[in-house]
Amino acid sequence: MRVTPAAERAVRKGHPWVFAHAVRQQSGAGRAGDLAVIFDRRRRFLAVGLYDPHSPIRVRVLQYGKPADIDREWFRTRLSAAAERRASLRDSGDTTGYRLVHGENDGLPGLVLDRYAQTLVLKLYTTAWLPHLRDLLPALSRVPPAERVVLRLGRAMQEHPLALYGLTDGAVLFGPPLGGPIVFRENGLCFEVDPARGQKTGFFLDQRENRARVAGLSAGKAVLDVFCYTGGFSLYAACGGARAVVSVDASQLALDAAVRNFGLNRHRPTVAVMIDDRTHEVIAEDAFGALARLGREGHHFGLVIIDPPAFAKRRKEVQRALSAHERLTRLGLGVLVPGGTLVQACCSSRIDAETFFATLHRAAVQVGRPLREIERTSHPLDHPIGFREGAYLKCLFAVAP
Repeated sequence: MRVTPAAERAVRKGHPWVFAHAVRQQSGAGRAGDLAVIFDRRRRFLAVGLYDPHSPIRVRVLQYGKPADIDREWFRTRLSAAAERRASLRDSGDTTGYRLVHGENDGLPGLVLDRYAQTLVLKLYTTAWLPHLRDLLPALSRVPPAERVVLRLGRAMQEHPLALYGLTDGAVLFGPPLGGPIVFRENGLCFEVDPARGQKTGFFLDQRENRARVAGLSAGKAVLDVFCYTGGFSLYAACGGARAVVSVDASQLALDAAVRNFGLNRHRPTVAVMIDDRTHEVIAEDAFGALARLGREGHHFGLVIIDPPAFAKRRKEVQRALSAHERLTRLGLGVLVPGGTLVQACCSSRIDAETFFATLHRAAVQVGRPLREIERTSHPLDHPIGFREGAYLKCLFAVAP
């Protein structure tokens, strides 16, 4: 394969993607999973990657600069290196749920691997990985040792059923079948996860450090957790000494799991979840509607957490997404007590951090409550960022007068 000069420069600098429009010439039609060898304008080896004829990202680069055999040993070496980067989490003892492979940022583009206790969840975002599972699986089950591997398929993959080799989302690739939710630990707290049907791989592991920050801000406060999913921030707030917690999500199934997560920790001697069913309220309602209603009804909270899903998955959706974040800021401040703390996050890679933070500040000024920043946070250590488009998570901790 040969590519445009711009793409050649990008690959030479380590960019992991070659887009379809950048391909100038290729020797054959190619099937999903074929190895595409990219040569520069002087016919020298530039890189090799996984070919995907179904995706705008035509090649996901595996190896740069120097040829290598992409085989079982190559995969084992990459996985071992990724696992070693997470050694502090692996050895901590109180956290058994974390990301082992963060796709492109760990040199395995289009592949995510999350660990939940003794279960690994392999999330693929391209059919190009499927022909390589035979070489990948032996390494997956050993780095680190695990009793099962669950397969999750990206939405775009499921649009090409003939390319899936009969595999289905939620299939167990290795080990015993799932008998129900899995329980893992995060900073000493227990959470259940459904790795076969939950969002993403079952849990939002990237907010672990922000959840811990929330625990340190919650003592004595009434806390509102919007877009709570299975109650991660809510549980940390309770452990941090909140006097009341309200969890809001549109999914009743997610809220049911949040209630069970509280139950898992209520009687554990190492944590103090003092909130019972009377002071932990769950609300199954659209977040925008719930915030507006709570404001009209005069409810107020000392800490408001707003952690929505990605609003902008395409460039054309960015402006609408920013408007949604701006509206959430105004609604959140409408139920925040003077001097209270707003925690608001964004997980859209299409929205850069400076634009996101500026949007929140602008919305706060519009309602006469300019924010005083406590902290800006981004990715935890198990979600490293190796290229510009890989950065997606940003979170603001701020006080409003």
